[in-house]
Amino acid sequence: MIFAGYFFPTLPFISMPWRGEQSFEDLLRKEGRKTPTHDDLIFLGIDQQSLQLDATIGKEEIAGNRAFELMTERPFPWSREVWALLLDRLFGAGARLVMFDMVFNNPNDGDPAFGAALDRYRDRAIIAMNVDMQDTAEMRKQEGTAPTVVFPNSQLIPDAAQKDDRVGFINYWNDVIDGKLRAARFFTSDRQLAGNALFAGDDLYVSLAARALTKLGHEADVPPDQRDHLFRFSSNDAYVPFPLWEVFHPSYWKANYSNGAKFKDKIVVVGGSAQILHDVIDTPMHPATPGPSIHLQVIAATLEHEFLRQTPTAIMVGLVPLAGLIGWGVIPVLRRPSLSLLFLITVSVIYFTAARIAYDKAGFFLATVPVLSTLLLCGGSTLGIDYIIERMEKLRTRRTLERYVSKNLVKEILENPGGYFNSLKGSRMPATILFSDIVGFTTLSEKADPEELVRQLNEYLSAMTNVVFQHDGTLDKFIGDAIMAVWGNVKSQGKAKDAKAAAHAALGMRRELLRLNNAWKTEGRMTLGMGVGINHGDVLAGNIGSQDRADLTVIGGAVNLASRLEGLTRIFGVDILVGATAADLIRDEFHLRSVARAQVKGISEPVDVFTIVGTRDHNIDQQLLIWLETYEEGIRKFRDRDFTQAKILFSRFLEFYPEDSLAKMYLERSLEYERAPPDEAWNAVEVFERK
Repeated sequence: MIFAGYFFPTLPFISMPWRGEQSFEDLLRKEGRKTPTHDDLIFLGIDQQSLQLDATIGKEEIAGNRAFELMTERPFPWSREVWALLLDRLFGAGARLVMFDMVFNNPNDGDPAFGAALDRYRDRAIIAMNVDMQDTAEMRKQEGTAPTVVFPNSQLIPDAAQKDDRVGFINYWNDVIDGKLRAARFFTSDRQLAGNALFAGDDLYVSLAARALTKLGHEADVPPDQRDHLFRFSSNDAYVPFPLWEVFHPSYWKANYSNGAKFKDKIVVVGGSAQILHDVIDTPMHPATPGPSIHLQVIAATLEHEFLRQTPTAIMVGLVPLAGLIGWGVIPVLRRPSLSLLFLITVSVIYFTAARIAYDKAGFFLATVPVLSTLLLCGGSTLGIDYIIERMEKLRTRRTLERYVSKNLVKEILENPGGYFNSLKGSRMPATILFSDIVGFTTLSEKADPEELVRQLNEYLSAMTNVVFQHDGTLDKFIGDAIMAVWGNVKSQGKAKDAKAAAHAALGMRRELLRLNNAWKTEGRMTLGMGVGINHGDVLAGNIGSQDRADLTVIGGAVNLASRLEGLTRIFGVDILVGATAADLIRDEFHLRSVARAQVKGISEPVDVFTIVGTRDHNIDQQLLIWLETYEEGIRKFRDRDFTQAKILFSRFLEFYPEDSLAKMYLERSLEYERAPPDEAWNAVEVFERK
């Protein structure tokens, strides 16, 4: 695509890198080194004040001033006697050369005076001829047709004006794509203008700038061919026009021009500077660069030998493939996207810097946009392909792993493999553990149809696993029909947030099981019960197992207690039990209810056990919350051995909630201990010898 755009620059899409290159070269022209301004070059402009002189100065100043009288007797173009007076004025002040960026083709009543002045100053004055560019374009369609060249009229320049060294063409050939002027042509011929092959014996037209340089003794500096030569522009403010009318005004001539001393040994171009004359050219420096100033810039660039060179085609053919090979070859070696991007950016910055230095120091346009476009396209496409392949591999791995481990663990593995593999070595950390199990599954499995049971079990486990994942938990493992989930082992949000996420997950499981049971009832299938145990504490996390098979899991007393709490849900008739440590972390966000003070097998110290009523921001029966205060007071009386008062409080609670299993249990024990109080060692701890 890059090469096609080079050889077919007018094609709309594939030529974009080369149009971009042209824009980049223009940027270098604007921001890079400029041709130094020559103090001996002056632009004398026909400005708006000169065109409306009677509105600029008073009648008394016009009267008696021959130039002013001629400039006000009729609109522009004035009598050419004005230009004869100007030549006398400037050369009388010691001007070295005067050029007119005007074509005097039509007869004028001032021609005799102007022609005489041109004869007097024939070695120091140049006027313009013009090639009709539009006519030339039409002429190209008809082979053999000569272009229209407009010469000064014969009263000013007799026959053979083409060969007269006082006449030079003022044309510049702008870029055919964007219409900007970037180059100067010093010689041309009818053959060239017609688009035909050049011939050594052709009569040549000489440019205004070339005529000026020849008269100044710099003919050797002028390129002797008919090519367009890129040149280094001067700055936009290098040749600001001086108002023409001031030259004829005695006061301004004295004050602004020191009685003409400013023009001594100067090269002057006379041309339009008023907007109404439309003598402007679109250049990279400015879209409305005054045409006469271009002649001065070309002269300055020629004197300074500031011609610019572009990258030869042979070098271009080497640079573009080399950039592609670097993009394709280096990126796969670097592998890491950040490193690859840094490499591409670094190479681009270095190349841009080299291009700027080449332009400033050597006047050389190092091909940049096509080369870097190739580098970035090849590098970016390689990086993109690698990224897509890597993403596909990650997606395939993710989908495989998510069948066995939690989504956040998979994410941690794929996005932070270093941290994951470090955790495999083993570390101690705080975590919240949740166990859930189906109540009475063993009995159910003996009675139910195996295929139906497996299908129902998969529905149940899928729903519960989704709840764990929704609350950022890690699915540690399935243990038959039981689920073990952990918060804080892979990525912790803080102890309290981890514990609250587990509690929310437990409530989510409660709601999800209710939904499933309602659906199963409708389908005529058996319903299931569930027990959930939650505990928080320090655990040992690591890759634990045999040499052949190991799992990232957590072990420790906190894990064992969570498992035991899940088992106690059947004894206490509740679906969720929470250990004391976890309860302390979540009670500001959840309504909790005391269940027991229990000592389970394998745990030496008794723990207070709670169940979750609901979240504090949820609409819970306010009556229930009020009567739960009565229940909690009953628990306190029971543990204080005030069994009579405890009996009364539990009885009151049961009046409103007669089916509450915990209140029933404590009422029975209060009655029992009221009749036969326990010994003094009794501390309300229930010891469970079995798992």
